[in-house]
Amino acid sequence: MSDLPRKAVTRTAKLAALPLGFAGRATWGLGKRIGGRSAEIVGRELQQRTAEQLFKVLGELKGGAMKFGQALSVFESALPEEIAGPYRAALTKLQEAAPPMPTSTVHAVLAERLGEDWRELFEEFEDKPAAAASIGQVHRAVWHDGREVAVKVQYPGAGQALLSDLAQLSRFARLLGPLIPGMDIKPLITELRDRVSEELDYSLEAEAQRAHAEEFADDPDVVVPAVVHQSDEVLVTEWMDGVPLSEVIADGTDEQRNRAGQLLARFLFSGPARTGLLHADPHPGNFRLLAGDSPDGPAEEWRLGVLDFGTVDRLPDGLPPTIGTSLRMTLDGEADMVYELLCEEGFVKESIELDPDAVLHYLLPIIEPAQAEEFTFTRSWMRQQAARVGDPRSPAHQLGKRLNLPPAYLLIHRVTLSTIGVLCQLGATVRLRDELEAWMPGFVPEEEPPGPDPTGIDPDASGSVTSDGRTDTGADNHAEVVEESTA
Repeated sequence: MSDLPRKAVTRTAKLAALPLGFAGRATWGLGKRIGGRSAEIVGRELQQRTAEQLFKVLGELKGGAMKFGQALSVFESALPEEIAGPYRAALTKLQEAAPPMPTSTVHAVLAERLGEDWRELFEEFEDKPAAAASIGQVHRAVWHDGREVAVKVQYPGAGQALLSDLAQLSRFARLLGPLIPGMDIKPLITELRDRVSEELDYSLEAEAQRAHAEEFADDPDVVVPAVVHQSDEVLVTEWMDGVPLSEVIADGTDEQRNRAGQLLARFLFSGPARTGLLHADPHPGNFRLLAGDSPDGPAEEWRLGVLDFGTVDRLPDGLPPTIGTSLRMTLDGEADMVYELLCEEGFVKESIELDPDAVLHYLLPIIEPAQAEEFTFTRSWMRQQAARVGDPRSPAHQLGKRLNLPPAYLLIHRVTLSTIGVLCQLGATVRLRDELEAWMPGFVPEEEPPGPDPTGIDPDASGSVTSDGRTDTGADNHAEVVEESTA
């Protein structure tokens, strides 16, 4: 493979082989069962083979296909355990790595974008990639001023491939649906296709990363690498070490899981309030857990490293207050007010009429993490929610089908769900309510100005009100009153 497969016929053939592969393995499974092997064993082997082929193809194609695979990987915690097991290893692998671009292709891109003398910009440059992403791969290097840097190089033809893959995958949405029970795959692909094209423009990514790096400079909780240099198809940023979140998910201690989860929630809600931008690609490969001054230091000193600002939602006023207000009202049981607000914002179309109490009962289990002082996110809780909303026989599924998601909330919804998915993968215990109170507009009600005093007495007047309702104005005023009455 000389570079990213660009010919539509080649890429389409690889993707088209997926459903054929599913059918072939189903036939293989039937043959094994006829031969006397148990359905459980055959089913497990079938899922494992399906996972291996699916993510091998997605990883090789990179582009939109791999992007879709990364989106799927975030929802792994919602899969039933008997399905999730065989998929988990392939999903985690996809989050962190993919087949590398040949060195000659990397050098050609660098020469074209940085100039023929590009090597003079670096003291060192490692040809072997340190990481691979959906539209580019990252090389470790040393900038000419001695700083360790990450050099992101975009795959040639990535733009055309990315949009082509997502268009092709949408045709197979029905076949891919069983990967995420209860979720309609097609809108996910459509939304990805509409949004991720921004990732191709490294100037937009550099702009978003600079804004975060400046805002979070010297922050005790979050680290964002500074941008060093940017040109078309090449982005150079400061290098950041740390433990990838995928490793914390696989082997982390409880302390690491909880700290990573708390900081992830903090970044999700504080980012828009502080920068006017929402980091919109929260899969584990984009986060690191950084130890404090000492690797064995207290968990409170660990920080969250954040990478990849290629996809952001621009929210100049922060997250919409409607989210926080409706969340608070739902927790307070104010069914009619919640329903009215959802109607105003377009979550319930004018042609639809729903029972406010039913809507409240639909929402309450989903927002359970915001009710307690701290909440432990688990795969089993995520699966319960997915089953409740996804089972066509359940009232929640029937009601959910009648709700609408306004376009302005699409990316916010996806990021929130994805972050919850990562928290469940971590199994983290998080004080989510603390973050909502600190950063979510509308969650804490604004203090109302004091109303008129029921006694009718001016609170600014000197003196105080006695127990029988009279005003005590002090000795001098009392003397004046006595003098006046005797006169």
